[in-house]
Amino acid sequence: MLTKRILSTSTAVFALFALHGVAHAQEAAAGSAAAAGKESSGIADIVVTATRQATNLQDTPIAITAVTSEALEQRGITNIGDLTSVVPNAQFRRVQGAFGPGVSAYIRGIGSGDTSLAGQPPVAFYIDDVYYPVLLGANFDLLDIDHIEVLRGPQGTLFGRNSLGGAINVVAKQPKPGDLSAYAEATVGSYNRNDLRAGFNLPIGENAALLVSGLSKKREGYQKELDFTCEMNRRGTPELAGSFPFTTPLQNSTKFDTVKDCTIGHYGGEDVRAIRGSFLWKPTADVTLTVTGDYLRDLSENPADSVVDIDPTRASSNMKSQAAYFGVTIDDRFVTGDPYTTYATYTDRIAACTVIPGNTYYNGSVNENGECTRGGYALPNHNNLKNWGVAGKLNWDFGNNISLTAVLAHRDLDETHTFDTDGTPLVVEHVINHLIEKYTHAEVRISGKSDLIDWVAGGFYFDASGDQHASLIQGSSGLQRALHTTYEPVSKAVFANATIRPFGERFGVVLGGRYSDDKMDVNFSNISDISYLTTASDIVFNVIPASKKFSWKAGLNFQPNNSILLYTSASTGYSLPGYNTRPLQYTQVEQSSASQDIAYELGAKLDLFDRRLRLNVAAFYTDFKNRPTTISGAEALLDDNGNPQPGNQQLVPLPGGPAGSTMCSTSTLPGNTGIVCLGRTYFRNQPATIRGVEAEYEINPIDNLEINGSVGWSKFWAPDIAARTVNRRQSNPFWTASAGIQYHIQADALGGSFTPRLDMTYESSQIVSGTSTKYNDLMPGKMLFNGRLTYENDKYDFSIAVGVVNLFNKFYYINVFDYQPLGYPQTDAQPAPPREWSLTLSKHF
Repeated sequence: MLTKRILSTSTAVFALFALHGVAHAQEAAAGSAAAAGKESSGIADIVVTATRQATNLQDTPIAITAVTSEALEQRGITNIGDLTSVVPNAQFRRVQGAFGPGVSAYIRGIGSGDTSLAGQPPVAFYIDDVYYPVLLGANFDLLDIDHIEVLRGPQGTLFGRNSLGGAINVVAKQPKPGDLSAYAEATVGSYNRNDLRAGFNLPIGENAALLVSGLSKKREGYQKELDFTCEMNRRGTPELAGSFPFTTPLQNSTKFDTVKDCTIGHYGGEDVRAIRGSFLWKPTADVTLTVTGDYLRDLSENPADSVVDIDPTRASSNMKSQAAYFGVTIDDRFVTGDPYTTYATYTDRIAACTVIPGNTYYNGSVNENGECTRGGYALPNHNNLKNWGVAGKLNWDFGNNISLTAVLAHRDLDETHTFDTDGTPLVVEHVINHLIEKYTHAEVRISGKSDLIDWVAGGFYFDASGDQHASLIQGSSGLQRALHTTYEPVSKAVFANATIRPFGERFGVVLGGRYSDDKMDVNFSNISDISYLTTASDIVFNVIPASKKFSWKAGLNFQPNNSILLYTSASTGYSLPGYNTRPLQYTQVEQSSASQDIAYELGAKLDLFDRRLRLNVAAFYTDFKNRPTTISGAEALLDDNGNPQPGNQQLVPLPGGPAGSTMCSTSTLPGNTGIVCLGRTYFRNQPATIRGVEAEYEINPIDNLEINGSVGWSKFWAPDIAARTVNRRQSNPFWTASAGIQYHIQADALGGSFTPRLDMTYESSQIVSGTSTKYNDLMPGKMLFNGRLTYENDKYDFSIAVGVVNLFNKFYYINVFDYQPLGYPQTDAQPAPPREWSLTLSKHF
């Protein structure tokens, strides 16, 4: 009932806004309305390429959200993570800090936030027809975008593997021969924000052009990193700091005022540079060759992440002895009480070679060269991402509506990220991860159109080589390990898709198929820092997940007139088998089955009232036939002889887990009468079903007034979910909704026009855990508002825009991660930014 009231209230607010705009417009003189430069008699068409052919959005029988560059600018959308605000039944957001500078993507309840090489994200990303295989670095800054297409539902026929949930197709602007133009844009805003964007289109002769654009984004983080000892002194409780040293020598000087400020850094900021160039050449009227190159460097701060709770009873013996070394205990003193602050410092204050009696981590370990391997380090607290690529695209029109498209691309990614898992000045767990990936994409398509049939057929080839090094430092369990993974996927496919009209242009039959041959050769090692003494705990294996799969699609379309499309379809998607990418000991080496789904969809697309109203609706039912899932638990840490190491923790059965799975108990045992818990990921195959409805609308009731939005409802059901304490799935809100309204006001006296805009997004509640209700109240439903006011000068072609994101300063968490079932005492959460303002000046030449 609460959800319905919220949605009803938001609808009423926007309706009143709309009625006010109508009344105001009716009072305005007809001459002024006619003078406005942006009024229109109907909603404009959008050309999409979701069928691998250029088609009108309203004539394409697929549930698609298409967002033009103008709409992106109006809504302040600058990267993929912001698309949540416009796509129904979809969630895109920056991943939890441990996974680096990536984006989690869920469409209709199917998705992933795993940025590892073998993560197999079930939402496929394409930029100008080039496949982007991993979520790491996928939070693309949108440079010179023409439009973005978000295809909902499996797209296995035309977009291949890993499109079970859907696909995102980013289409960039093309160079324009004969058009000499340029633009520059500067933005300032909250947290010392300074953004610059600029670009130009340069004609070269009559048949060629060069399009270049670049950006620089710089912003300080919205979360403060506090020095723990300083903060305890500032609060008047220095005894709680024990003997913890200050983080930096500066704080020991009289120049550092610990009474007023204990800030030593920030998290959640941005530091990005990017450039993109595209050269287009038309040697003949029928042939177009486009070559594109891009480069991005991201040195942004690590995401904001705060400790929201600590359960001292979960602390291992190692954690307790480490804390005792500084004369403190593990308790809520490490919870700052303000989600916009943290004690995470990414450093180990205990000197190298230190021995703490009874502690299996600080035991004076040395490597084969006699060098200390534990203690006394500092990790960087920011990303280091280099992402570049080149691509060539050939379009050849053979005449008679037959054409050929060929794409060849190469991309390199080099990225390092770190994470302070515990968010305290102690070392419960620290991670540093370095990934290098190179991949090549090739595709050839030939397509044709006639009165009887529209068709496309082609071949696809993809190969890559990846190399991932990670250091896992676990003071909690006494481990320090070096992980190394090499990854060599190869994918080959042939495909065809056709729309046949046997009874005239109003009725169509869609048939499509794709045969894919995929494999992935993986070599994995997880080696102890003292492996030269013993190899019993080392993990080394090779696995080659492979699959040969036929994907298909079938559908029926009917257009009773030029304004209405009715369709029904069935389509399939799949992904390769996987494996445990993060085993911590040899008992955790495990493979998972391949994923496969079939979705049935019924939809309608309508342009009504002289194209003043556009309404696209769809209902779907997804049969997730093969659904390998993971659930976090724990097992006993084994010694070199395969026996549980003694400790103060104990295991209990994992609710909802596979047979024999366990988690760490909330209670501990005296002395070393128990075991040491080690986190473990368990795999299982649990078929599921997803059903839902969604609608997108756009209304232009009068000239210059635009109203748009969407609403979606979906429910994910599976036997394992039904058996949980909480019968819901993570990352799957039941409801999503958005609404936006803007009105273009001509102001001749000021030489231009004003456009105020208000946007609302809504997500119903989400859960943190299916096995416990303890922290599920941390992610309630949320309604957010953004506002923007733009002035555009007609004579000098410049604009000034003032924008506010999170207008009413709503506090909410982006992600919540409960580490306690893994044997750690803390629960972390990623706070979203508070209200932010911006001022943008843009000039076109």
